[in-house]
Amino acid sequence: MYVCFGASMGAEFLFMDDNARPHRANIVDECLQSEDITRMDWPAYLPDLNPIEHVWDMLGRRIAARQPPPTCLPELRRALLDEWCNIPQDQIDNLILSMPRRCKACIASSGRHTPY
Repeated sequence: MYVCFGASMGAEFLFMDDNARPHRANIVDECLQSEDITRMDWPAYLPDLNPIEHVWDMLGRRIAARQPPPTCLPELRRALLDEWCNIPQDQIDNLILSMPRRCKACIASSGRHTPY
């Protein structure tokens, strides 16, 4: 997966993960190194700076608001797919546009809690 995606992004590709233990396993490090993929230095446990965490939050809130709520795994799967497709693009765009502010807030707080 990394190889195909990295190749499609070009020479400027920089891989970002959340520093979770599974992403730091030796086999992952070896794979990234063997494919000459540069990993971004990233502080662990900073979901404010990981846009996908905010998208997961949007998705979770949309699922929680469904009436009636999903009652089994197949219903949950359908609901997740429906809600994923229905997240408005402007919400994603606004999230992306907020990243410079989030980074500045994180730097100003020395990596501690931010208002985001």
